Amino acid sequence: MRLTLLFGGLSRERLVAVATTQSLHKALPEADLWFWDEDNHVYEASSLALLGHQRPFEVPFRADGHDLGTIDQALDRAAAEDRVLILGLHGGIAENGEFQVKCEARGVPFTGSGSAASHLAFDKVSAKRFAACAGVPSPAGIALSDLDDAFAEYGKLVAKPAQDGSSFGLIFVNSTNDLVAVREAAKEQPYLIEPFVTGAEATCAVLEQADGSLIALPPIEIIPDRGAFDYHSKYLSNKTQEICPARFAPEVMAEIQRLAIAAHKALSCRGYTRSDFIVSDKGPVFIETNTLPGMTASSLYPKALAAQGIGFVDFLHGQVDIAVRRAGK
Repeated sequence: MRLTLLFGGLSRERLVAVATTQSLHKALPEADLWFWDEDNHVYEASSLALLGHQRPFEVPFRADGHDLGTIDQALDRAAAEDRVLILGLHGGIAENGEFQVKCEARGVPFTGSGSAASHLAFDKVSAKRFAACAGVPSPAGIALSDLDDAFAEYGKLVAKPAQDGSSFGLIFVNSTNDLVAVREAAKEQPYLIEPFVTGAEATCAVLEQADGSLIALPPIEIIPDRGAFDYHSKYLSNKTQEICPARFAPEVMAEIQRLAIAAHKALSCRGYTRSDFIVSDKGPVFIETNTLPGMTASSLYPKALAAQGIGFVDFLHGQVDIAVRRAGK
């Protein structure tokens, strides 16, 4: 099968997707490059254009190759040409299951979770509910109508888009002015509101192996710049610290890994995921599961792979094999 890196997409996270694919392309230089642009068309791209693109987190990428038509037309071509898609995509319809349905309907193999699991994990409210059924603790949800009472009770809240990457639209509620900001943001899209949980930020990657078994990679401790792990801290700051393996006590490390696998299973994910936690004084608390986590040069998943002693190229070939078997190819 022909390996193809599909990257870009329509969401606000398409800049991150380009940086992810720069890393993917370095690991798999033989794969073709298809760029899904904002006009919903897919364009061939050259290695020179991709690797030569500077400041991918800030400057939009423009492909330099042929127009392959709309995303649907490109997927028809992928099916006809027996391609397997390695996804350099994040957020929006690329991660909420809609894109995965298009691939599944055509029998096109793709890396990552299937449509149903992607849709479930992308909705933070539903993901928390399913994770809770598997015994994974998470903060209580707060209705928008209860915002004032909750702020009076807890003193600090956190609000984030219920169906978008948490890098965007994250609001820490520390004052009455922040309450206004949450209500305004919630007019544009659904918001998940929770009590602020005090503790260290952590993340844990889960990897599906060739035999279908799951392993949790070493947890990572995150000390964000400016106190918030937002877009700036993740991708633009050189002051955010990401410690891998984390420095938590052995029993806390083991619990984070156990909960990450439990969340992965509860959401019926495949291939690989990365779940985020707050390590409170009562133990790890689940925040969300990412079905297409970043794979940039500075991303957390590759760091966890390296800490486990797994080569990035080996990881990618393993994910391709899983995708091909799942598609029955």
